[in-house]
Amino acid sequence: MKTLKIFIVVAIALIGFSFAQQQKKAAPWEIPAEYKKMENPIANDKASINKGKMVYMKHCRSCHGNTGLGDGPKAARLKTFPGDFSTAEFQAQSDGELFYKSIIGRDEMPNYEKKIPGKKDQWAVINYMRTFMK
Repeated sequence: MKTLKIFIVVAIALIGFSFAQQQKKAAPWEIPAEYKKMENPIANDKASINKGKMVYMKHCRSCHGNTGLGDGPKAARLKTFPGDFSTAEFQAQSDGELFYKSIIGRDEMPNYEKKIPGKKDQWAVINYMRTFMK
């Protein structure tokens, strides 16, 4: 029985790996200068992080996963890998760049300006995404 469980876990991992191998890396984003310089107007505190987590769990985790690794249940169906928010490369981006990518979107990343109403909630998601840093 233990061998069967191990086999199933390995099989699932291999299937997941094969899907990830079929996805391409997203093309570089062209971020408007105004967003590159934009600063997060919301304090990066416990309250905003908790709010950001609630919004993220509702709107983002299905593709980006519970911890921002790009391993959500819908991720394998995407043509491009949704990204790993825990990497130094991701975390090095300005808050404005993350806002543009997360709220404005492009291609498979939808626009969330109307889906996440209110600038406070939109910026709170950015604060929460910062907690994924390794």
